[in-house]
Amino acid sequence: MQEKMKVKYNKKRNTAFLYETLVKELTKSIVNKDDGRKKVVLSILKEHFGKSSILHRELDIYKSLYESTGMQQSSADRLVQEAKRVYFSLNNQDVFNQQTQVINKMNKQLEPSVFTSFLPNYKSLATISQLFDDDISIKQKIILEELIIHMLCENITEKQEMRPIDNIVYKQIIKKFNDKYSDVLIEEQKTLFTKYILSYSDDNADLIVHLNEEISRIKNAVNNSSIAEKDKKQLIEKINDFKNKPIDKQLIEDVLSFQSLVKETQS
Repeated sequence: MQEKMKVKYNKKRNTAFLYETLVKELTKSIVNKDDGRKKVVLSILKEHFGKSSILHRELDIYKSLYESTGMQQSSADRLVQEAKRVYFSLNNQDVFNQQTQVINKMNKQLEPSVFTSFLPNYKSLATISQLFDDDISIKQKIILEELIIHMLCENITEKQEMRPIDNIVYKQIIKKFNDKYSDVLIEEQKTLFTKYILSYSDDNADLIVHLNEEISRIKNAVNNSSIAEKDKKQLIEKINDFKNKPIDKQLIEDVLSFQSLVKETQS
């Protein structure tokens, strides 16, 4: 049985958490047509997470760990060791100072409640952050490394074992869904939601095909929209990143948000 540990953790000092929270706020502001909030979030991202910034370099280290899956154990182990080496070569004081500026801006220019935003990969981000904590014991570090290596070796495309759903249950699920959302969702969203519900019986095959087609449609629509070029670039980057994400509830919610955005730009 794996040993449990209690390690003090401050999520505000987790660069990946700050970045993912800001990206989520950017998406929400675009969907809600909140231009003021969108400008604030973009300003923070550009100033503190630009390619030449130290937070961008630290974020790349985090991403190498939480965006990788399906690795061989030997490769995963080498990746963890290299990530640690590069991380500890950064200037900790510079990282701390930049984080402080970002935290202050998020508190004052957005609001403190933004830090309570739910992130589906929060547990992974926290585990990685603790790996880089000098204040934990050697034993705790080893346990954390094992957890992260396990995460890296997981195959997200592996078939999940599920009980088959018969046609009667299908119809009941779809009926409840339509009754609840028929007046709220646009047609594209209803189709995506329906395929997501039904995907549990066909290894995601139909959903995968539909998602690929829908993401391409969304990308083309954004490219051809009247959205400002600087904002369009940010959106396209987010859309391109979908292909690296597991097909889960969070990805579906993100695509639903972009479907709303596309609909609004076309109306």
